[in-house]
Amino acid sequence: MTKENESTTSSTKQHTPTLLQSYLKTLRVPTMWREASTVARQISEHDGSYELYLQQLAELEVQQRKAGAIARRLKQAQFPVNKEVGDFDFAAVPKLNKKRMVDLAQCNFINLRSNIIFNGPPGTGKTHLAIALGREACLRGYKTKFFTASGLANLYREAREERQILKLEKQIQKLDLIIMDELGYIPLDRQGAEHLFGFFSQCYEQVSLVVTTNLPFADWPQIFANDQRMTGALLDRLTHHVHIIAIEGDSFRLKANTKNNKAAAVTEPTTKTPNSNDKTSQPKKGANPPSK
Repeated sequence: MTKENESTTSSTKQHTPTLLQSYLKTLRVPTMWREASTVARQISEHDGSYELYLQQLAELEVQQRKAGAIARRLKQAQFPVNKEVGDFDFAAVPKLNKKRMVDLAQCNFINLRSNIIFNGPPGTGKTHLAIALGREACLRGYKTKFFTASGLANLYREAREERQILKLEKQIQKLDLIIMDELGYIPLDRQGAEHLFGFFSQCYEQVSLVVTTNLPFADWPQIFANDQRMTGALLDRLTHHVHIIAIEGDSFRLKANTKNNKAAAVTEPTTKTPNSNDKTSQPKKGANPPSK
């Protein structure tokens, strides 16, 4: 038996907390390292087995790693706000199928490399639902990224100027889901249109997309520099495997502002105007007239 084996064997004859902490730190299991003494005391109080001790430590480590991974994915996604499917006011959009949205939130469409298009007027909750699906994807282990359409076009333009297009495309290929918000709100120039066409072509059957837009498909050429052929080829790829969700209704923001304005009008104090029949507004008899 070598000296190394002898020292290793002798160290296992008795429990040394400092040595255990050192081993756990070397193995890079920080949660097990932090919780080892606490779990050991709990197991000892209930006469638990060594196996149960190890199992509970491993469970804590796995839970912490999962939580850390979710936090990293949510941070990398760069959502502008936090939105959940459960927070959406489906009663305000009665034609929107709630069950369908709940099913889509299971994120099976990502495994199938399918896309989702939310179409409707401004302020009807398209971005809310897109972000909610993106957050669900992060919670379920999918790498997600949020862009506005104009922001993504500018990102491509900057990458081209810096000769980093290949690097950008590699980053896109590593994602499972990309959300493109506000497609159609700002028309693109020829270069921006070509960049987004290349983006959609790259994602076809490789990366799932969630797109929000206020324009029907017939008006999409005006987004892409009025190029009918480019738009047709783009739509052919985007709509090959797609869930199209039309949202009808009034703007949530407009309704909220109208409601707030009405509430303010009701609570605003009114100023009493003088009335000719009001005796308090008439000068008393015998009173001196006001000096001129």
